[in-house]
Amino acid sequence: MRKINYFCTAKFRAVIFDMAKKETKPAEQAPAVNIEEALNRSEQFFNKNKKIIFISLIALIVIVIGGMLYKTKVVEPRETKASAAMFLGETYFVNGDFATALAGDGVDFVGFEEIADMYSNTKAGKLANAYAGLCCAQLDSFEVAAQYLAKFKGNDEMASPAILGALANCYAQMEDLNQAAATFEKAAEVADNALLSPYYLFQAALVYESLENPAKALKLYNSIKFDYPNSKEAQTIEQYITRISSK
Repeated sequence: MRKINYFCTAKFRAVIFDMAKKETKPAEQAPAVNIEEALNRSEQFFNKNKKIIFISLIALIVIVIGGMLYKTKVVEPRETKASAAMFLGETYFVNGDFATALAGDGVDFVGFEEIADMYSNTKAGKLANAYAGLCCAQLDSFEVAAQYLAKFKGNDEMASPAILGALANCYAQMEDLNQAAATFEKAAEVADNALLSPYYLFQAALVYESLENPAKALKLYNSIKFDYPNSKEAQTIEQYITRISSK
């Protein structure tokens, strides 16, 4: 049975035309005629381009279904494989065997470096970047560590600022103190809680002192004092404020 396009029937156009007449003042009949003409042009456009419209709709459906299939058949299985591959590495990491966690054991575990490369578009692969960076930092390879840690993208309220803090430490070890201070501040901002934020603000302030920027350090010390008065850092912050203020 042929489906009727109610937006193109004479009955539909008549109803719209009648509504336009009722809602328009007597001196303003032109808009009603314009509506009739617009509907005719729309019908003509549809009839002329219906093949192109149909092909476009099919293409859209193919794209949507293709995306669903990609997620089901490719992304999700890769995510499962990546998560399974991470397990042994996390064990090595927790046990302090950072070299094996990074490069693999040559038998059952390929290493966080390989996982980060093989499964780069998965959550586990992104987490592998963080692990690889932390392993490199523990092995005093701070430049490589910074490259891995900078690749980590996440929104976990504890992990994300912690990785930024580790990245800031790498910059400090590399003596890139301006970048270190800025990254510590970013970690505090991302954390946005009374546990991590004052800690990273304190670290940033210490770096600013090393950069001989007491004004910036004092601002962060005061932020700890007033914004996080119940934090561990706040308990001893007055001595840092006094020391800078007395200079």
